[in-house]
Amino acid sequence: MYGKIRIEQVKQLKPMPKADEKLGFGRYFTDHMLLMDYEEGKGWFDPRIVPYAPLTLDPAAMVFHYGQAVFEGLKAFQSEEGEVRIFRPDQNAKRLNHSNERLQMPFIDEDFFVASIQTLVHVDAKWVPQQPGSSLYIRPFIVATEAGLGVRSSARYLFVVILTPVDSYYEEGLQPIHILVESHYARAAQGGIGDAKTGGNYAASMKAQALAKQKNCAQVLWLDASEKKFLEEVGSMNVFFYIGGEVITPSLSGSILAGVTRNSIIQLLKDWKIPVIERKISIAEIVQAYEDGTLQEAFGTGTAAVVSPIGSLHWNEKQMVVHQGGIGELTQRLYNAITGIQRGTVVDSHGWMASR
Repeated sequence: MYGKIRIEQVKQLKPMPKADEKLGFGRYFTDHMLLMDYEEGKGWFDPRIVPYAPLTLDPAAMVFHYGQAVFEGLKAFQSEEGEVRIFRPDQNAKRLNHSNERLQMPFIDEDFFVASIQTLVHVDAKWVPQQPGSSLYIRPFIVATEAGLGVRSSARYLFVVILTPVDSYYEEGLQPIHILVESHYARAAQGGIGDAKTGGNYAASMKAQALAKQKNCAQVLWLDASEKKFLEEVGSMNVFFYIGGEVITPSLSGSILAGVTRNSIIQLLKDWKIPVIERKISIAEIVQAYEDGTLQEAFGTGTAAVVSPIGSLHWNEKQMVVHQGGIGELTQRLYNAITGIQRGTVVDSHGWMASR
């Protein structure tokens, strides 16, 4: 379709992190990366795996000026038997093309997307860490490379995939985190690009994130941009609330990213016959549930963090401690199920894991 993936092996291998070394998140990068070019009228061509190295782009490359860039995040895991498998790459392929459509960038064949990532992971398979809680994080992205300053879609693009061995996203691991409910700044608005995975959404979050850290909060919980009433998502995660025996998560309104882990959590809850509802939910409703004692648990979900318990919510001058600041039983059960499927210790009844 795009041609056979050619492989250029690196001549000098990088030193690998020691087995007992803290990996952090995105600190180390593997020996190789995948590249593929696009030209209008020609399509995608020349897929290749080459030694990891800096990219060379023209200063007028349109990505620098008009922000045409999309990315994805997924993970590969090593099972106890030594098999390397990737969690739901087909869903990341679909979401990448959704982002491409919104930013008017060229689609990538979804089967090729999965196969190219499997090939790269195979080449650098020795980098998949074995420590509990660790994984090989996979970052595919596409950037506009045509040199030009006219405001329009680029005619050239570059598809890149890089790999990094990582620990848990939060240094504290599976521990309850503190969340600041943001009442002033907005991440995305209806009709905007909130449901596309693009860097602009993250750039818009930096100011509020910095303020959250000043208040000893790990992340920001965004409210809708127009009324500042309805919950959207946490900085790097979708958000769920366990209220009165039901799990509620904000519906995908067009300004919320459709998380792959979010989708997986919803499916597991349905499997377990636990009521799960996707709908608009206001911060006032969360406050009421907290005050009447029906707010049982709250947690975030995402590729990087997997499942992250929320220990407290801070809104204006109000602090709401959830589940006595500890990890709820349902949150722990969901975390165990997802990580167990990823590690091969829990039956993958939905066929979510793809072998490399």
